[in-house]
Amino acid sequence: MRVLVIGGTGFIGRQVVGRLVSQGHEVRVPSRRAARGRELRVYPGVSVVECDVHDQSALERAIDGCGAVINLVGILHSAGGEPWGPDFDRAHVQLPARIASACRALGVRRLLHMSALGADIGGPSGYLRSKGAGEQRILEAFAGWDDGAVTIFRASVVFGPQDNFMNMFARLARFAPLLPIAGARARMQPVYVGDVASAMVNALANPATAGQVYDLAGPTVYTLGELVRLAASWSGHPRPVIEMPMPLGRLQAMLFECLPGEPLLSRDNLASLSVDNVSDAPMDAALGVMPTPLESIAPSYLGPKKHNG
Repeated sequence: MRVLVIGGTGFIGRQVVGRLVSQGHEVRVPSRRAARGRELRVYPGVSVVECDVHDQSALERAIDGCGAVINLVGILHSAGGEPWGPDFDRAHVQLPARIASACRALGVRRLLHMSALGADIGGPSGYLRSKGAGEQRILEAFAGWDDGAVTIFRASVVFGPQDNFMNMFARLARFAPLLPIAGARARMQPVYVGDVASAMVNALANPATAGQVYDLAGPTVYTLGELVRLAASWSGHPRPVIEMPMPLGRLQAMLFECLPGEPLLSRDNLASLSVDNVSDAPMDAALGVMPTPLESIAPSYLGPKKHNG
């Protein structure tokens, strides 16, 4: 089958593309800058095409001829706004709506969509509200045509080599003598990127997963403070973690938002931490994945790097 992977050049996307190829699929990856997908071209049967997926006609050209579409696009930060801000609206709400509309127009009856654990149109943060709205737009687009065409995945925080979560705290621990963290008691259930990719590719091959919503979460629940402490320790820079009062954390986040580039932390991120990022049940057996413990993977990529000399 030819599969279009939107967001295929990203952290999760590269894993998904690799597993699709290993299952014998032909993969098409759209990217605004084709050079970003250079490393994917080593896989047989992978084509990276220059495409602005936010342009409906370009998106339809990319989808045309595919038997399935996987959407992995997600961002962590947006300019302010209600109910979720313009960047979240573009990536999490409007894009899924466009993808679903294009699939329906072209008769593509299989769409796998990456959402987020805690996605809820009434959630406490713009991130979670926009993720919930994106799910809603997709289901509305398929309603009355093929309600069973869509599989939605709600992932907890995803870890693995090159992640922007455990690696970020490990980098901070290199330079900071202590780590003040707002929302340190927030609970989350980190899931390995390889398990996320396997779950999605297995679902594509299993018709029973169509029309379902699945949580993707690891085997263990941690507090954010515990994860920060582990990241620091495994990187070889153990540091005390100090729980910061939330009002002070919001002030810190506001300062980060004023700095150039992507903020280290935003007020919207802190709002997301006000609800636990955990699943009520183990990963569904239909996905064919036994969740990988954080402790069996993270120390190997966070550990002190050895240099030959």
